[in-house]
Amino acid sequence: MTDTATPIGPTRDRERRHATPPSGMPQYDDLPRLDVGKVRADFPILDREVNGHRLVYLDSANTSQKPLPVLDAMREHFERHNANVARSVHTLGTESTQAYEGARAKVAAFIGAPSPDEVVFTKNSTEAINLVAYSFLNASLGQGGDPRFRLGPGDEIVISEMEHHSNIVPWQLLCERTGATLRWFGITDAGRLDESNLDELVNERTKLVSIVLVSNILGTVNATSRIRARVRDVGALFMLDASQAVPHRPMDVVDYDADFIAFTGHKMCAPTGIGVLWGRRELLAAMPPFLGGGSMIETVEMTGSTFLPPPARFEAGTPPIAEVVGLGAAVDYLSGIGMDAIAWHEKELTTYALEGLQTVPGLRIFGPRMPVGRGGTISFELPGIHPHDVGQVLDAEGVEVRVGHHCARPTCVRFGVAAMTRASFYLYTTTEEIDALVRGLDKVRGVFA
Repeated sequence: MTDTATPIGPTRDRERRHATPPSGMPQYDDLPRLDVGKVRADFPILDREVNGHRLVYLDSANTSQKPLPVLDAMREHFERHNANVARSVHTLGTESTQAYEGARAKVAAFIGAPSPDEVVFTKNSTEAINLVAYSFLNASLGQGGDPRFRLGPGDEIVISEMEHHSNIVPWQLLCERTGATLRWFGITDAGRLDESNLDELVNERTKLVSIVLVSNILGTVNATSRIRARVRDVGALFMLDASQAVPHRPMDVVDYDADFIAFTGHKMCAPTGIGVLWGRRELLAAMPPFLGGGSMIETVEMTGSTFLPPPARFEAGTPPIAEVVGLGAAVDYLSGIGMDAIAWHEKELTTYALEGLQTVPGLRIFGPRMPVGRGGTISFELPGIHPHDVGQVLDAEGVEVRVGHHCARPTCVRFGVAAMTRASFYLYTTTEEIDALVRGLDKVRGVFA
């Protein structure tokens, strides 16, 4: 199938016409149906008005809204169980520690991790990626570091032109500091990874390949099997930025056969300030610490220290306890709804939105133009109208989208634009909200005609 879609006009009754479920999902008739009205009732913010209009929130790729069960869990923690973790034998400390480690077990089960000890809590996916980068740096600067993490001149790290800045800048800094070389996959005109030079790009000098699983700007879902197979052939490590994947589709880290996976809580109904690094147990055990301080040590003497095994080794200091509790509640909430149902709902929304947006004269969609191998994030431009102007007019209509380079400036450069407008969907998004977006874009065209 090509990435060329045929506009079908402004009809708004398309939700049930698409019968192909996302790859790896059960057939449509076997899927639990998502009751969007019931879901929306769990998100108080969706009842508010913006500029005299009912809020239409289409910026979930930036941050998701938070349901009542998450808000309630965090409030109860502060009201009834607030204490530091892994430090006290008193009742509150025990309860807080149990909640903290219980959330770790929930996250591990949610992503199919073999053990909760492979789940490291960070403040976001950016810190998770930096944790791995700094472990490479520390191993490279020290003596006797694990050779899998030692970098120097002649070694290479491979990323892609599609990455969020958080999966570009840490590797640039690492290469600058070690003398290694940074290389990258390009992007095709259709918004897919260009794997035409895979065997040359990933070679015997490659130490790590780190790519995004679902693009935050193009919506592309990257097929990883060929890249992963090549990574294994050359003996490198493989990392996935799954920030836009874990909130939206079932995730099994064993099936993806990665060495590290990073994602963040605030895009999956959890609070800000909490993220996750999953890593293979034996790799985490071989990695030097990222931060030093309390809670990550085994013994401390003035002449040196020894460190606890993972994950505690990488969680120095007082952690974001309430945020972890909120993440555990978000995992419970999403699991209760069902990730298959959420993925299917978003596939329908994406199909509906792609068709609707192509009725807007002159609008250019970036990334795949068919709902195959893409998620519910759609970036576009109206030629001759700056995205900031688009965003302001839409906001006046109560439609919240994001504008700018979306922390993915190399992708914008690849497609010859300084910025894009992005609409992104989640489990609480409705087709009526997409209709409001299309009407708002027609108004934008009228204002700037």
